[in-house]
Order: sequence, then structure tokens, then C-alpha cells
Amino acid sequence: MASGSIRVDKMDYIAYLHKDSKSDFGVSFPDFPGCVTAGKSLDEARRKAPEALAFHIAGMMEDGEKIPKPSKIDDLVADPARQNAVAFLVTTDLPKSKTVRVNVTARENQIELIDRLARQAGMTRSAYMVQSATSGVAHKKRDGSRRRSMSVFSKRGKPRMTKG
Repeated sequence: MASGSIRVDKMDYIAYLHKDSKSDFGVSFPDFPGCVTAGKSLDEARRKAPEALAFHIAGMMEDGEKIPKPSKIDDLVADPARQNAVAFLVTTDLPKSKTVRVNVTARENQIELIDRLARQAGMTRSAYMVQSATSGVAHKKRDGSRRRSMSVFSKRGKPRMTKG
């Protein structure tokens, strides 16, 4: 294992997709009572499910609670919450390390942009920032960015002209 990497176990948990008339699409998890999310569309609810589950599990881990093993669909046949719901699997990573809270300093317009992109992705700010950082998006973006190289500045704000 590379130094600095975090070991994770992938787990598949059963989720129930609910839709009542005049409501959004709801998702609940029989193995995690109280863990719910919703979306205006089926796709949005499905996209939010892994984030909601991961956040719930992280809270349980921080509180020192035991994370249940995933139920089997056969075990849930008689579950009344499954009535009028569609069962589907949600994969989550169970980190072998503790979740920590950090403070980030950024310009206000950068935070507004992050928040807007996170909302569009159906994610929280933290989840969006972590996913962006760990997916390599930041490195790909930087390689093709329009940023000026710092070496062209001789003094703050004044570009150095080079003869060519």
C-alpha cells in the first residue's frame, strides 16, 4: 500500500426508493434507520443516496457506533417499509480512518462557485471538495488552465516583457 493512502472497504447496502403522490422521490436504508434523502427526480434521489449513506456512516463512526453488516434482500422480504418501494443497492466506501473537520480559507466567490457546483451535483460542499480533490479533477484542470505562469511577473502585478 502506498504511503499516505487510506484503506477502504466497499460495502453494498440496500436502499428503498419511495414515491408518494405530491412528494419528491425518497430514499431510505433499512440497515440505517433515520438515514434518508430525497430528490425531485428519480435520478437526483439515486445520486444523493451514496452521499447520504456515507455521511450517516461517518457520523456513526465519529460517535463510536458499530456499523452494521449489509442485510440480504431475502432478510427484508417481510419488511413493511419495503411495501410500495423499489429496492436497489448503494455502494459506499467504509474508510479505515477517522473523518476530521477542517477549516478552509478561500475567496468568497470561490466558495460560492463550489457551493453552486455541489448543489448541481446533489452534494454537500465537503463531499464535493473531497470528491474533486481525490478524483484528480484539480490536477487535470490545472494542466489546461488559463492561469499565467508566476515566472512572468517581476514585481507584484506588473508583467515582465520579454524580447523574442
